[in-house]
Amino acid sequence: METQRKSKHRKTNPAIGASSSDQEVSSLEWEEIAMAQEEEDLICRMFKLVGERWDLIAGRIPGRTAEEIERFWVMKNHRRSLLR
Repeated sequence: METQRKSKHRKTNPAIGASSSDQEVSSLEWEEIAMAQEEEDLICRMFKLVGERWDLIAGRIPGRTAEEIERFWVMKNHRRSLLR
């Protein structure tokens, strides 16, 4: 008896293009995210400890996603680089 092998390839629909989340967005198009001072301090401390592990940092801040944390960090550091 032969056993059938199932394909592990994901089925894709060619009629559907790439999702909007796959497209890169310029940081110039981002809106600034308001963070409380405590959140900013925690992000800075966590970044020093774990680096760019945004999901890990976001797990410590209730109600914030990894994308929000990363966007905040990029925008904050962009402003600093303009001041230099």
